[in-house]
Amino acid sequence: MTHRAPHALRRSIAFALAACGALARGPGAAAQAAAAAEPAARTGGAALACAPRNGGLALPPGFCAIVVARELGPVRHLAVAPNGDVFANRRDRGVVALRDTTGDGTADVVRSFEGAGGTGIALTERFLYVSSDDAVFRYPWRDGQLVPEGAPETVVRALPNAGDHNAKSIAVAPGGALYVNIGSATNSCQTANRAPRAPGRDPCTELEARAGVWRFDARRTGQTFRDGRRFATGLRNTVALALRPGTDALYGAVQGRDQLTQNWGYSAERGAENPGEELVRIEEGDDFGWPYCYFDVELRHLVLAPEYGGDGREVGRCARAKEPLLAFPGHWAPLAIAFGSARQFGASYADGAFVAFHGSWNREPLPQAGYRVVWVPFTGDRPSGEYATFASGAAGPTSLRASGLAVGPDGSLYLASDASGTIWRIVNAAAAGAREPS
Repeated sequence: MTHRAPHALRRSIAFALAACGALARGPGAAAQAAAAAEPAARTGGAALACAPRNGGLALPPGFCAIVVARELGPVRHLAVAPNGDVFANRRDRGVVALRDTTGDGTADVVRSFEGAGGTGIALTERFLYVSSDDAVFRYPWRDGQLVPEGAPETVVRALPNAGDHNAKSIAVAPGGALYVNIGSATNSCQTANRAPRAPGRDPCTELEARAGVWRFDARRTGQTFRDGRRFATGLRNTVALALRPGTDALYGAVQGRDQLTQNWGYSAERGAENPGEELVRIEEGDDFGWPYCYFDVELRHLVLAPEYGGDGREVGRCARAKEPLLAFPGHWAPLAIAFGSARQFGASYADGAFVAFHGSWNREPLPQAGYRVVWVPFTGDRPSGEYATFASGAAGPTSLRASGLAVGPDGSLYLASDASGTIWRIVNAAAAGAREPS
């Protein structure tokens, strides 16, 4: 008969062997091995501890939030490893890695590693991919590793980054495709950007290198922008970009154009609500219409933009553009999208997507809006009903500036705010065995 040592003893033996082997390679390697061995301790230890008042979030009944970490700086997109380690890209500050060794949900190990910083991040079995505004890098990574060893490799460099929209979001498909959002350099391809009554350039030559999603090879290093191919076009700025887990199905939430009121005399109400922010399924060869078209939330379809002779109702050439799956109110500024499942959240969240909105800056004279995370239920490959607000700021409508989302291995939802530098872990309290604050 085979006898197995108790769990705690096996963990201690594994930790000791890893540390002894690493000591032979030097003190730095020993510290790395110690950090890598720690996640096993999370199977025991403290229960998940819900933050008082959910750490500043308003959530549906039955859900609670744990503050993973605060004051991290301008955190954007997130990736979560199979062991629960969290990686976050930060604007101008590089990547931060977070680990919870006690099991209460709060990160007690926080490590930063070198890099230019940016928006996009993606984790595969072998690499951690990170984007800056003009490049995509990858770090060799193995399961259980918190901080990658060695310098990053450049996967793609010399990406366009001048003008209005420079943040590069990324998605890595199982087959090795690397998708990169390259936002538009202007608001609506005018002859004078954002100038009242300035006509649009026709054709808009900006589309040759901007306002779309480009495909590269995630398995190759040393690529430049010219090595990629335009996968889809007419997407003004798709910072919220994600693959449906385990598939090649690419989705995005697109930021619509600005200044219909200021530049073209639309009513304040119409300019505040339009154009709709679009949820789209992105397939090769798609054209979503920018800058010639925008989505009108009242008419519920694409219409011709005023820069190209539109009157707010005419469709014209926009009949040839691909319509969105769903539209949200104007200027909410989607920044992240993540697909969820019912694994922890329950039947109401059996299939669908969470979308994080940063909130508006240009709905005046109407109140600013959109500072929230919404849930979009799906059936098959498309939305099956109306979206609903899932998370917002408890201290007021502008107190949450959502910037990153990821679904963890246990079904928890991780949420980042670049304004406060906070990352939360949201759980179904009963299903996760979370402890309410005393």
